[in-house]
Amino acid sequence: MEEIKTGIADVEEGGAKETMEDYSKELEASFRTIREGDIISGSVIDVNETGVTLDLGYYAPGVIKAEDYSKDPSFSILNDVHVGDTVEGTVVKTDDGAGNILLSRVEAAEVKGWDKLQKDLEEGTVLTVKVSEAVNKGVVAYVDGIRGFIPASRLSLSYVEDLETFVGKTLQVRVITVEKPKKKLVLSAREILKEKQEEELNHRIAMLVPGTVVEGRVESLMPYGAFVDLGDGLSGLVHISQISQKRIKKPSEVLNVGDTVKVKILNTNNNKISLSMKAAQESARPDEGEEKQAAQYSSRESIGTSLGDLLKGLKL
Repeated sequence: MEEIKTGIADVEEGGAKETMEDYSKELEASFRTIREGDIISGSVIDVNETGVTLDLGYYAPGVIKAEDYSKDPSFSILNDVHVGDTVEGTVVKTDDGAGNILLSRVEAAEVKGWDKLQKDLEEGTVLTVKVSEAVNKGVVAYVDGIRGFIPASRLSLSYVEDLETFVGKTLQVRVITVEKPKKKLVLSAREILKEKQEEELNHRIAMLVPGTVVEGRVESLMPYGAFVDLGDGLSGLVHISQISQKRIKKPSEVLNVGDTVKVKILNTNNNKISLSMKAAQESARPDEGEEKQAAQYSSRESIGTSLGDLLKGLKL
């Protein structure tokens, strides 16, 4: 009987404890003060075409209308917002007339977004954006709801003829200009593309094996040597001292732009390709031992032929 009473007491105690916990949360929420202009965050509990509903940990839920969520024309509230997302918004009204806290994510982005963009500029952060439209001399992309401009000269490593081809594309960019008072944000994809190009080029250079003889085309002549195009975007220098076995005053004495030449890779120090035509020529020659052996064989063959001719002339 005592055991039964003890069990009932435990349940009652446990139930009371749970009730107190729930009550403490409600009590905390009731003491919390939310004012217009505050930036608060909440968890998305519902998404529909008109907007989203947030759990703010408050006695009233938060609501963000679709038009107050993002200025990005490519934004889709049904596709880009999901239940469980954590969203920040600025309190527009503490009561929208239906007992909800009315929020604006656009205003929150305006307040906090510029500070973040300034930090992104200082740290060189790589951002992923989607081009929404083509305008005069560039395109527009949004960063957390803030309109950014990418000049045509910063879109690619080469000249862009048709800006419309970039609309809808996702690009990696860096912030290059932030002016909060003027609401001016300028982005660039060129620097990142250049870095990637250099990485790929350095990788191809690293794959070259010193001592290998390759063929290339003379692409330019300088007083100090000749640059040779090896293909695949690779180019190396043949110093004037490595062009010919004889002493020359300038590369044009023995070379012309467009000539096809064989060169040996000397080294790839500091990701620069050093070449030698002299070494390639030397590699093509037989070594001294082979030359002597060839000469001896030629001499024996000559002697043998001479004895044969003599024997033919003998009459036994």
